[in-house]
Amino acid sequence: MRIARFLKGLRSYKKIGVAERSVLLKNANFGKLGGRKPINLRLSMTIQSIKQAAFRTIRLEAESIAGLEQFINEDFVKAINLIANAKGRVIVSGIGKSGIVAQKIVATLNSTGTPAVFMHAADAIHGDLGMIQPEDIVIIVSKSGISPEIKVLLPLIKSFNNTLIAIVGNVESPLATQADIVLNTTVSQEACPNNLAPTSSTTAQMVMGDAMAVALMELRGFSRDDFAKYHPGGTLGKRLYLRVNDFYLHNEQPKVTASASLKEVIVEMTSKRLGATAVVDNENKLLGIITDGDLRRMLERNISSEKISAENIMTKNPVTVDADALAVEALEILRSRNITQLIVTDKSQYLGFIHLHDLIREGII
Repeated sequence: MRIARFLKGLRSYKKIGVAERSVLLKNANFGKLGGRKPINLRLSMTIQSIKQAAFRTIRLEAESIAGLEQFINEDFVKAINLIANAKGRVIVSGIGKSGIVAQKIVATLNSTGTPAVFMHAADAIHGDLGMIQPEDIVIIVSKSGISPEIKVLLPLIKSFNNTLIAIVGNVESPLATQADIVLNTTVSQEACPNNLAPTSSTTAQMVMGDAMAVALMELRGFSRDDFAKYHPGGTLGKRLYLRVNDFYLHNEQPKVTASASLKEVIVEMTSKRLGATAVVDNENKLLGIITDGDLRRMLERNISSEKISAENIMTKNPVTVDADALAVEALEILRSRNITQLIVTDKSQYLGFIHLHDLIREGII
């Protein structure tokens, strides 16, 4: 048994490079062999060889992506126009790794305004074909185009008379020859060292799907507001749709008149707990702001508090934000001015305050 393990290790040793051998010999423990497990030479890689494997993968996949440019042709344009003008949905199907890519394409299309549904190629022939409606467009994603499930599915889809688009890496395959439109995603080599595991090919499929989604977005004029409509739950969506008036209404609205005494100012600021108060006239028009910093600077001047009014303490023409502005715009003002609260106005009329903590609590930051 020990001899067999030794011979197996020796064969692995002969297959690795000179640099790897030197490291193994340097680190090997040549003490007593009794009870010791043999070194697994196949799993012993140098730091450099690990990095080289990663670099090779990135380089091969980058080359595969760059090679897609030659396949952006009239068929691609035709596919985009058909999908953009379709009255139905886009049904995307695949099997194995290509099926996972198909799911990602569906997610991207849905989030960018193109209704799409994933149909697993294996489940399709067991009832899921019922999801295909007469005006739907079908996309099948496959590297080889000859998977048994795909070959069974093809005549069934063709019998429905739906437009069939193939995202395929083999233009001579049954999928490519029977499709109405072919989007070629052929790659010269997988990043897998055995040229077997789908790596470069699935990357190319995903990029082709992204290219379709972005082209459709630009064709339809898909805007930031549209994006926010489909992403209301995430941080990105909140940054695109939440407005200042979603926040300030939930806060206290401290305010005093210009003639208010120092005591009245302090009571208003401390009772509303925002660290500031607005100064307004009799028609609620904003005149200024008093912050705890303004109070501190006033006290340092050693002026008799009995003679002090809000008008003497306030900062005139304070920074404000419109109630209808996006919350992210308020955040940019707070950051650029290095302040923690903003007065909210509507045509010079005082409405309230928005605080940095409001934005943090909602996940805008």
